[in-house]
Order: sequence, then C-alpha cells, then structure tokens
Amino acid sequence: MKSGFVSIVGRPNVGKSTLMNLVIGKKVAIVSEKPQTTRHRIQGIYTDDDLGQIIFVDTPGIHKPKHLLGEYMVNVSTRTLDEVDIIYYMTDVTKPFGAGERYIIEHLKEAKVPVFLLINKIDLVNEEVVNKYILDFTNNMSFAEIIPMSAALGTNIPELLSKTFNYLPVGPFYYPADDYTDQPVSFIVAELIREKVLTLTRDEVPHSIAVEIEEFKNRDTNKIYIRAVIYTERDSQKGIIIGKNGQMLKNIGEEARKDIEVLLEAPVYLDLWVKVKKNWRDSEQNLKQFGFR
Repeated sequence: MKSGFVSIVGRPNVGKSTLMNLVIGKKVAIVSEKPQTTRHRIQGIYTDDDLGQIIFVDTPGIHKPKHLLGEYMVNVSTRTLDEVDIIYYMTDVTKPFGAGERYIIEHLKEAKVPVFLLINKIDLVNEEVVNKYILDFTNNMSFAEIIPMSAALGTNIPELLSKTFNYLPVGPFYYPADDYTDQPVSFIVAELIREKVLTLTRDEVPHSIAVEIEEFKNRDTNKIYIRAVIYTERDSQKGIIIGKNGQMLKNIGEEARKDIEVLLEAPVYLDLWVKVKKNWRDSEQNLKQFGFR
C-alpha cells in the first residue's frame, strides 16, 4: 500500500475545492464563484483498497493579503508546501498567466517534493490554447507531471490519481478507510451556511462574513437543533443578509438546511442569527474566536 499527503495550491477560484470534492465523492469543502472562498486548511481523505490512501490538503488561494485574515490564509497555503509528499499546482486555463502565477512559482521552486501542474477547465477552450498555456509555465519551471483536466466534468481524474499513487511512498493508512475528512461536523455545517451567503448575497458582503455554531444538539422533536450566528463587519451588510422582511435570511437558512440534512442524514432545525462585529478580519482575538489559529 502507498499513502501520503497531497497539497492543492493555486490562485483563488481555480477549482481546488471542486477537485477535492469530486475525488472524495463528498462535499468536504464549500464551493462558490467568489474568490477566496476557502479560508482554512481542509483535508479530504481518498482511500483505494487496492492502492492505498491519499490525504488531500485543500488550501486558501494564494493572493496579496489586505488584512490579518488574508495574511493567515496565505501563511496556511505556503506553510503546507513543506508538510506534504506531492504538490498539485492548479491553474485555470481561461485566466491569463501573470504576476500571480509568477509569485506562486517562486514559492514552488523551493519545494523539495514533486510538483504536478494541473491545467483546469480545459472543457472551455481548444487544444491549441491549452498547449500555449502550458508553455507559459514550463518556460518558468519544470514539473514532475503536467495534466490537463476538468474538475467540473471529471476529465483525466483517473490518470491524475494513478500518477499520484506512483509518486507516493509506501506506508500505512493514516485514517480509517471509511473516513472522508478530519474536519469536525460543526465546522462543515458552518461552512455550508457560509456557502449559501456567498451564493445568495451581493459582492460587498461575502468576504466580510464568518459563521459560528453556538448550539448543536438533539432535541425531543427528533430533529437536530443548530443555532448559528452569521457575523459581518457593518450594519449595512447585516441588512443585506437579513433582507426585506427577513426573506434573504430565510432563503439562506432553507438552502443551508437542505445540505446539512444530507450531511447529517437527519432532519434539522436551523436557527440563524446575524450580528455585527466591526473589522473582525483585522482582530487577532476575533480570528481566534472563529477558528483561525
């Protein structure tokens, strides 16, 4: 058997979480079209009874930070490079090669493990565009493997997994075969709620929100009771999340409850609240409260 850790790095919104969810077969990391959706280091566990176990480490997109939260996210991503057996450098073929890619490549040149270049979203362009895009990267760095793929459609994923096992060391399973993540259920629930806020609210809201689970327990009604607080930085943002006559908050709750019930395989009563915590993204104390350590 082979086993090891694979870090998925890249710019924001290139499809890192989509890839991990697809391989794991479960919604381990939330997905949205908004950049910097992933904020934490999230592990997804893939087990093949014949080949071994891969622990995927999904990381926040590497970007130029504008606040303490941004610094935390970039530190998580770059620190992970020294703690894994393989690095997936995931890129979006529909986005031009630029300063952001050069910044990441400079970090990757120092890596002491194989780096795979993953060219994502090939379903949106032709082969000529893909080949030209690859040259932009290989002119700046050499890679152990180069795999054009589509995380949305699953294109070339079997090839990716096969080559990953080829490079992993021989070793034991780190987790039981039926585990798919190391994240606590309460964390995933909070992320599912945040995902619905990202999806349903306007652009000025998403990056300023955090979700905290205050209560999570079974009640006599045979429903799991969950009380969660959506924090934002300004009163105007709170108004957007609540919406006219509370309709937006109701929509967020309904959409989040559906996913939470699938996760927990049980009926859920979701009690949502919205509070303002001004400038929490630049507060060490608030970041620790919300699990950014």
